[in-house]
Amino acid sequence: MCGIAGVWRQGAEAVPAMLDSMIHRGPDGEGVWRNAAGDVVLGHRRLSILDHEGGAQPFAAADDPDGGGYVLVYNGELYNHPELREELERRGHVFRSSHSDTETVLRAYMEWGENAPARFNGMFAFAVWDKARRRLFLARDRFGEKPLFWAAHKDGFAFASEAQALFHWPLFSGRLHAANVQRYLAWGYCTADRTIFEGVHSLPAGSCLTLDLATGRKDIRRYWRFSLEPDDNLRDADEPRLVEELRDLLVRAVRRRLASDVPLGLFLSGGVDSGAVLAAMSRLLPAERIHAFSVGFTEKSFDESAYAAAAARHFGVRHHTRLLNLDAARERVRLTLPRVGDPLGDASLLPTALLAEFTRETVTVALSGDGGDELFAGYDPFKALAPAMWYSRCMPRPLHQLLRRCMTFVPTSDANMSLDFKIRRFLRGLSYSRPLWLPVWMSPAEPAEMADLFETPLPPEELYADQLATWERNRHLSLPEQAQAFFVEHYLSGDILVKTDRASMLSSLESRAVFLDNDIADFCRRLPFRFKIRKGVSKYILKKALAGWLPEEIVNRPKKGFGIPLNLWLRALPAPPVPAQDCPWMLPGGIRRRVEAQRRRRGDHRLCLWAWTALADSAFFRREQAR
Repeated sequence: MCGIAGVWRQGAEAVPAMLDSMIHRGPDGEGVWRNAAGDVVLGHRRLSILDHEGGAQPFAAADDPDGGGYVLVYNGELYNHPELREELERRGHVFRSSHSDTETVLRAYMEWGENAPARFNGMFAFAVWDKARRRLFLARDRFGEKPLFWAAHKDGFAFASEAQALFHWPLFSGRLHAANVQRYLAWGYCTADRTIFEGVHSLPAGSCLTLDLATGRKDIRRYWRFSLEPDDNLRDADEPRLVEELRDLLVRAVRRRLASDVPLGLFLSGGVDSGAVLAAMSRLLPAERIHAFSVGFTEKSFDESAYAAAAARHFGVRHHTRLLNLDAARERVRLTLPRVGDPLGDASLLPTALLAEFTRETVTVALSGDGGDELFAGYDPFKALAPAMWYSRCMPRPLHQLLRRCMTFVPTSDANMSLDFKIRRFLRGLSYSRPLWLPVWMSPAEPAEMADLFETPLPPEELYADQLATWERNRHLSLPEQAQAFFVEHYLSGDILVKTDRASMLSSLESRAVFLDNDIADFCRRLPFRFKIRKGVSKYILKKALAGWLPEEIVNRPKKGFGIPLNLWLRALPAPPVPAQDCPWMLPGGIRRRVEAQRRRRGDHRLCLWAWTALADSAFFRREQAR
C-alpha cells in the first residue's frame, strides 16, 4: 500500500508536504516527479510489498527526461497482474521490472487507455500523466477499497489518498460543507463522491476521472457497478455444484492474495467470513506459517475472542489476541481519531485500529473477510424486512407513533445488539418510506432530529438522495435484493472499506479483502437470493460451502457483528465538544441535550454522539479550532 498525491498548475510546491502528511501510508520510500513544463507534479510514498527494487514510484514508461510520455503513481495490489503481464508481453510490451504490478498497471493503460481499469482484479487508486493526450487519468477499484480524493479550482487541480493531505494545497478553501455534515450525521459516513469539506470530492468506487489539461474539463464515468443479475436458470438441484464452485473461488481468491515479498497473516474474528479465509488459507500454506490476529473485549456480550481461538486451534495456526478495555479505548480515541482525516462515524474503527497496530508488529499484510456480509446477505436487517413489510401494512400510524414514544421510557441496555436497541431501530426506520428503511435503521441521526441539530435541516429526500438513486436504479429487484444493493453500494464502500483502510494504514499495514475478488463478486451477482437467505438462515450457500471446513459451532452460531460497548464507554469518555464558531449553522444545544440524555440513560444517542465525536476530534476540526 502507498500514498499518492499530485497537483496541476498552482500549488505544485505543496506536494512534498502532502506526502509527508501520509507517511504512515508509505514509510519505505518517497518519490516526486515533475514534467518538463513544471505544471504537473506527481508524488508517491511507498509501503514496499512486491518487487522492492522494480516498483519504485513515480514510475515512468521510459528513462528519457520527460518520462516517455507516461508516468504513474499507484496505490494498491493487482492480483491478476501476472496474467495481464503475459498478455501485454504478447502485444509487444517489454517490461523492465521483474514482477512489479506497478509496471503492469501503467502498461495496461498504455495499451487499453481508460478501459484498462475494467480488466483489473484488485484494489487500487492511481493517476497517470499522459503526455501525448495532455491529460491526467485517475481511477479507483470496483468496490472502493483504496481511497482517492480530488479538488478542483479555476487555477488548478489536486488529488491525494487522504482528504487531509489536501489541506496543504494552497487552493483548498478550508471550510466545512454544511449540507454534507448533515448527510454525514444521517449516514454515519460520507457517500458517493461527497466529503464534509467544501470543494473536496471522493472519486466514487468503480469510477475514473479524466482531466483535460488543455481545457481544464473533467469527465467522470463509472466503468463498473455491482448490479444484481440473478440467473433464473439456477435450481435447488444446482446447490452441490454451486457449493463446490464457491469453495474453488475462495481458494483461488486467497491464493491470489498470498503474493507478497513480506510476511502476511489474517484478521480472525471468530465469525464465518474470516473463518472462510482461514480455512482456504490453510489449504495453501502449512499451519506454522499462518498468523491469525484477533481483538477481544472485557465486556462479555461483545467478546468473540473465544470463537476466534477455537478456529485457530482447529487449524493449528499461530494465534495472537489483544483485549480492548475502557482505558485502552480512551487511549485509542486519542491516537486514532485525529489521524483518520475524513471522519467516520463507525466506532468499530477503534478495535480495528488496535487490531491493525498489533498485527503490524508481526506481519506487513493481513487478509480479511470484508465484503462477506454484503455479498451473502449476512446482516440482521435482511431478516427484519419481512416483519417490516407486515408491520407497515397493518400498523396504524398513530399507534406506531405511540409505540415510539413508549420506547423512550425503556432503559437503554449496554449489551451488544440488545432487544431494546433493535426495537428502537426497527420503529425509527418504519417512520419513513420503504426506500429509506435501511439508511434510517443504520443512521446516527434520523431526519426528524435534524431540526434539533441544524439551523436549516435538510428534508429526508436530500439527506438520502444517494440511496433514493440506488433504489430507483434497482426498482425491478425484490426488497431483499434492494437491501443488498444498499449494503454493497453504500455501507460497504462508505463505511466498512473506509474503516479497514484508515485503521490498517495508520499502522502501515496492508489489508486484502478476499470476498471482493472479481470472480466471487460475479458469482454473487448471478446467485438467486434464496441461496443467500433460506428459512431464516443467512449466508446459506456460504455456510454450506464451509460445512466440513470449519467447526459447526462457528458456522452456525448467531451473528454478533464487530460491535463495541459504546453506551458504556460514552458515559466514561470525555464529552464531545459542542459545535462552535467553525459550525455556525449547527445548534449547539442539540449535541448538549444528547450528551445529557445519554449519561442519564434517558435516550439512546450513542451513534449520533460517536459520529459527532469522530468529526470533532478529526485533524481538520482541531485545526479550525486552533485558528
